Amino acid sequence: MADTSAGNSANSLLVKVNDLIRRGDVALALGVACILVVLILPMPAWVLDVSLAVSITLSVLILMTVLFMEKPLDFSSFPMVLLIATMIRLSLNLASTRLILSDGHEGTAAAGAVIQAFGNFVMGGNFVIGIIIFSILVIVNFVVITKGSGRIAEVAARFSLDSLPGKQMAIDADMSAGLINETEARQRRQSLEDESNFFGSMDGAAKFVRGDAIAGLLITFINVVGGIIIGVAQMDMNFGDAAHSYTLLTVGDGLVTQIPAIIVSIAAGLLVSKAGITGSADKAVFGQLSGYPRALGLSSFLMITLAMMPGIPALPFLLLGGAAGGFAWVAGKHRKERAAQEAQITRQESEAAPAVEEPISNALQIDHVRLELGYGLLPMINGEGGQRLTDQIKSLRRQLAQEIGFVLPSVRIQDNLQLPANAYVLRIKEIEAGRGELRPSSVLVMDPKGDKIGLPGEETLEPTFGLPAMWCEKSCREEALFRGYTVVDPPTVITTHLTEIIKENMAELLSYAETQKLLDELDEEQQKLITDLVPNLISVGGLQRVLQNLLNERVSIRDLPTILEGVAEACGYSRNVTAITEHVRARLARQISNAQVNDQGFIPILTLSPSWEQAFAESIVGEGEEKQLSMAPSKLQEFIATVRQNFERQAMMGETPVLLTSPVIRPFVRSIVERFRPSTVVLSQNEIHPKAKIKTLGQI
Repeated sequence: MADTSAGNSANSLLVKVNDLIRRGDVALALGVACILVVLILPMPAWVLDVSLAVSITLSVLILMTVLFMEKPLDFSSFPMVLLIATMIRLSLNLASTRLILSDGHEGTAAAGAVIQAFGNFVMGGNFVIGIIIFSILVIVNFVVITKGSGRIAEVAARFSLDSLPGKQMAIDADMSAGLINETEARQRRQSLEDESNFFGSMDGAAKFVRGDAIAGLLITFINVVGGIIIGVAQMDMNFGDAAHSYTLLTVGDGLVTQIPAIIVSIAAGLLVSKAGITGSADKAVFGQLSGYPRALGLSSFLMITLAMMPGIPALPFLLLGGAAGGFAWVAGKHRKERAAQEAQITRQESEAAPAVEEPISNALQIDHVRLELGYGLLPMINGEGGQRLTDQIKSLRRQLAQEIGFVLPSVRIQDNLQLPANAYVLRIKEIEAGRGELRPSSVLVMDPKGDKIGLPGEETLEPTFGLPAMWCEKSCREEALFRGYTVVDPPTVITTHLTEIIKENMAELLSYAETQKLLDELDEEQQKLITDLVPNLISVGGLQRVLQNLLNERVSIRDLPTILEGVAEACGYSRNVTAITEHVRARLARQISNAQVNDQGFIPILTLSPSWEQAFAESIVGEGEEKQLSMAPSKLQEFIATVRQNFERQAMMGETPVLLTSPVIRPFVRSIVERFRPSTVVLSQNEIHPKAKIKTLGQI
């Protein structure tokens, strides 16, 4: 029964130990707590022996891990491990100091067998030799290893942080070019963040190693002096015996702690100096040293030459020279074989994979919207000097989707070496729709009042609206804003120009497929209306023409259900696309009126006089689908001159009015006005919402 109970107790203890091992967080917390306990409570000599063995084993494990890992980030927890190892050594230093000072008079075994063995083995009974060896170890660790690894960590952290924006922009450029997907880009960004955090932590962790070396030196000095004082003054020992006993114990303790410290310092130096090298340490060192057979051959020649010089032992240099020569021959042979294999693999792949000819059908595809840049403007894609151009175009597509009501096709950005360096061209369906010239290192300054700009720079015209402007240095931005000028960076100039070009050509970009896509994406509640409307009352092509007519006058089609309801009503009495469009515009009166309200809360209007109303009404010939305007050219010229004169007068007074006509003649008036004033809005009385506030500025 006793054996059974003992077996059960042992099994339960093993179960508890296994549970503790599985709970790594609890085990780590208990380990740190034990380190703190050692700082306070005395430790028996045999426990100190075990703890010192653990410290040495941990330092060797850290070094071996650094040697065999592939890249520095594989050991990203090194700063924390280094701190724990340093805490262990310092706590053991304090525990051994307590034993040395309290029991050192009893002999060299007072602080445990490990310290005694290190002291006797290294010093050989002479404590002066021990002090010298210990001092050399401290100097090697403090001056050479820790100082060098600390400097490497500091520079690596600084360079890693400085290069972070450029690396992130390179990732964004690769993703924009389609070389990587969003998942891979996210992984690369996370890797960059981990790398910067790691080297930043290593910069601080290097201070642990340096501080550990300083602390070891001070503790050793304190133990020697304090031990001799205690031995002579309190334990009635003579000076020689006290110096021998306490110095042996102190130097042995210093060696036991400094050797693991040197091992960890070497591991830290290997880790930070391995940045940019992939593979374990043997591959990184031997692979690169043996990668140049000529260097090995020249080294062999120099060693053999030294062996022939008088007074120098020939055997070691001959052996080394022969070994280097053999390595050079083997490395050169392997290099030639590897080059031949790579050439053969390349030749086999080129023979096995026939040249893929691009399908001729690809030549038929056209870009709906394309932005061509001169080589001097290409840095704007990566965001140099401001927000990235690609990000602004993405925001533009989202903005136009909210304003206009359908998603703009993707904008293709490509370089064009035939353009001047700072020029760009905007193309709609590969037909040039606009162009301009920028100064990438400057900002465009414009005066809202139209006055001359009082800043140094290069005078120019704003490419979108042709307004007077000036290219100024970026250092003038604050002064320009202080004077009330409008300041625009080069990417925003392109985006603004692109916005206006797209709005002018929005109708052409609404294809049959886009129209069908808009219908398919409507809510299920609207699908019944679409089923009743298409194709019974109107085809998808007819609906496309109605939407294009609205977009031609920059009327948003986002409220597609209301448009479809208006089309269904109009189809009850007409199949004419123009008549259907006019009815839909009347249904959108609230939206159209709201879009024309100025800052004062009313719609400024210029009305068409009764005489011109009658002239247009009498000039409309034909019936139904055949209606068209037939007005004498001289009369048209008179109308154009009158409209231009009135609107220019209002523009000088700071007003941008709309032209108000009767519903019957509105389409025909608009067809004339858009040829010389495309931005002028022409409304009929049916499109003025009853609750809209209006202000009549005059009559044409």
